Amino acid sequence: MLVCPAYGSSESRTHWHATLDREVPFADESLARHLTPRQLERLACLHPAGAARFWGARPIHDKAMAKVRTGDVALFTGQNKVLAVGEIGVVFTNGDFADALWPPRPGGKSWRTVYSLRDFVPADIPYEVLNRLINYSENHKFPGQLLLEGDRARAVIEGLRITPRTVLEQLGAAEPVPAAVPSQRVELERQHTPTVGFERAAATTLYRREEQPLVMEFCATLATTAGRFRSPVGICDIYLEGPDGVEVIEAKSGTAHAHVREALSQVLDYAPHSPLPADRLAVLVPAPLHERELSLLHRYGVDCIHRVAPGVFRRVAAPDHKRRLMKSLWTAS
Repeated sequence: MLVCPAYGSSESRTHWHATLDREVPFADESLARHLTPRQLERLACLHPAGAARFWGARPIHDKAMAKVRTGDVALFTGQNKVLAVGEIGVVFTNGDFADALWPPRPGGKSWRTVYSLRDFVPADIPYEVLNRLINYSENHKFPGQLLLEGDRARAVIEGLRITPRTVLEQLGAAEPVPAAVPSQRVELERQHTPTVGFERAAATTLYRREEQPLVMEFCATLATTAGRFRSPVGICDIYLEGPDGVEVIEAKSGTAHAHVREALSQVLDYAPHSPLPADRLAVLVPAPLHERELSLLHRYGVDCIHRVAPGVFRRVAAPDHKRRLMKSLWTAS
C-alpha cells in the first residue's frame, strides 16, 4: 500500500488536477508516442477505453516502487487527511511519459515511475484515523511517500474496508472470472472513519463510504470480534462467530425497498460460503424499516438490525419457523 502526498504544494495540486481529477487519454498520439509498445499494451488491457488516471514517483522512490503491483492500494493525502483512495493499475518506468503528464518546472525534478489507477474514490479521512490503524503517533503528518507492507497494510485495508477490484477478480466475483477459490477469513478492524463522496456514477466496490460509518458503529457495540470472509461471490460486510452462533450481516446506507432488496440478495448469496454454517442472517440499516421491507426480509428468515441512537441498535428478528425453514438453503453447498 502506498501513502502518497498529493495536494500539499502548488505543484502537486497542479498534478492532481491534471491527472487525478480526470482521466487522461493515453492512447492519443501526443501521449502514446512516449510509451513503449509493451507499456501501451498493458495500459490498453486494464483501461480498454484508452484513458486512465495517473500518478507517479520520483527516482528516489525507485526501490519502494519496485514492490508495487496491480491491485495494490494508494491513499492520496493532503490538507491533513486522506483525500482519495485508489487501486493501482499498471506500474512502469518512463521518464518521457511522466514529463508529458507532469512537465517539470524550471529547476524542478521529474517523476520517473508512473502508475495508472483502476479505480479512484474521493475521500475525507483524517490523518488521526490512518495513524491509529498503523500505530503511528496521532499527530503524524505523512510528509513524504510511504510504502506500507504486511500487517500495517492489512490493518488499513480491513480498517477502511477497502476492496480492490483485482481481489474480486482473483476470487471470481468480478470479470475476468478465474477458478473458484475457497472462502477465507479476514480481520475487520473496529475503527471509525468519516464518510467520503464518490466522484462518478459508475458502481465501485473499492471504498463503500455510505455503509462504512454504520458498520463501524455497530461493530463497536459487539462483545465478539467482527470479521469478513472472502468467497467466490465477493467479500461480506460482517461475519460473526460467538456464543449465539454464526451470523452473516450485510449493511446498507438506506431503508428504501431497493436497498433492502439488494442487501437481501447479497446476504443470501454470501451465506452458503460462510466458513462455518450460518445460524442467522441479518441486514443492517440506519433506521427502522417500513412493514413492506421488513416483511421481505422476514419472508426469507433474515433479521433486521437498525440504528436507534448513537451506539444503540435494535434487532427485529425473523420468525423462528421462517429461519428454520430457510437455514437448510443458507448452508447448502
